[in-house]
Amino acid sequence: MTPSFAALHADCAALGTRLFTITTLDTQADLARRAYTSHPVEYPTAGTKPMTRDGWHDFCITGQQTFVANTAPEFARYFFDHGLITSMGLGSCINVPVVHDGTVLATVNLLAEEHHFTPERLAAYHALIARHHAALVADLTQ
Repeated sequence: MTPSFAALHADCAALGTRLFTITTLDTQADLARRAYTSHPVEYPTAGTKPMTRDGWHDFCITGQQTFVANTAPEFARYFFDHGLITSMGLGSCINVPVVHDGTVLATVNLLAEEHHFTPERLAAYHALIARHHAALVADLTQ
């Protein structure tokens, strides 16, 4: 576990995040890997999965924008594990791309109860991630 991931997790948890993961991207191999998780039983860090080219990918990875879904139906069409997510009492998420030199290295994935990501909270999360950006990039590129 890298210190920057754990520090960002703690800061996000203080704002109400209930599930926190970081997913790294290997665009050359077209693979994603969970590099950090707050819930290792439900979301382990072992293994990789193929990157799916869909609307979420177009928006978050290609467009380098934060994906926000404040209800389960908003994310269910993109997340195959939406049943597990909702069974954990989670109904909203954001995926924030970590960009370095024009490339998305990873996404910071935050989940909470439905309607958690208000504009004010979203701004607070973006400020936290920006504050941790240099450390995240250092850990992701080592």
